[in-house]
Amino acid sequence: MSPTAGFAKRERAIFPFECQISFLLTFLLTLRLIYVTSCNATMKSTHSARPKNIGEVEQMVMDYVWANGPVSAEACREALADRRPMKESTIRTVLRRLEEKGYVRHEVDGRTFIYHAAELRQNVAVRAVKNIIDRFCGGSAEELVIGMVDNAVLDRKQLERLARKIGQRKGGKA
Repeated sequence: MSPTAGFAKRERAIFPFECQISFLLTFLLTLRLIYVTSCNATMKSTHSARPKNIGEVEQMVMDYVWANGPVSAEACREALADRRPMKESTIRTVLRRLEEKGYVRHEVDGRTFIYHAAELRQNVAVRAVKNIIDRFCGGSAEELVIGMVDNAVLDRKQLERLARKIGQRKGGKA
C-alpha cells in the first residue's frame, strides 16, 4: 500500500467530522450562543513609532508654535525673521513637513492655515528621551542618569530635586 493511499483514506474519514463541526458552529452562531470576531489585518510592530527627528529650522518653528499657541505661517515667518529669514514658501514647507511628522496640526480660517502643536513640548521631550534610553542605554533610565551624573550634566541640586520627586512618588504622591 502506498503512503498516499493511506492519506486519502484518513482524509475521507475526517471529512464527515469536519462537516459536523462546521454545522455545529453555524448553529451556535445562529443562536448567538458564541461570538466570533473575524477580520483581515496586517500585523504591525507593537512598539510605538519612533518620533521623526526634526532639523534646526523645524525646531525653531516648533519653539515658536509652543510658545505662542496657534499661529499662521506669516506670523511665524515674521517672528523668526531676525534669527532666520525665510520666504513665505519656505515657512509653509517647514510647517507642512512638521505636520507630516506629527508635530503640528492645522485648521483653516478663511483661506489661512492656522497651525497648533499636536502635543505639549514636555510630551515630545519625554518621548525623545525614552527613545534615547531605548537606543543607547538598553532601556535603562538608571544608566542614563548615572551617565549624566558621571559627565556632570546634573548638578547636586538637580539630583536632590530628583531624589525628592522619587521619594514623593514612592509615598503615593505624584
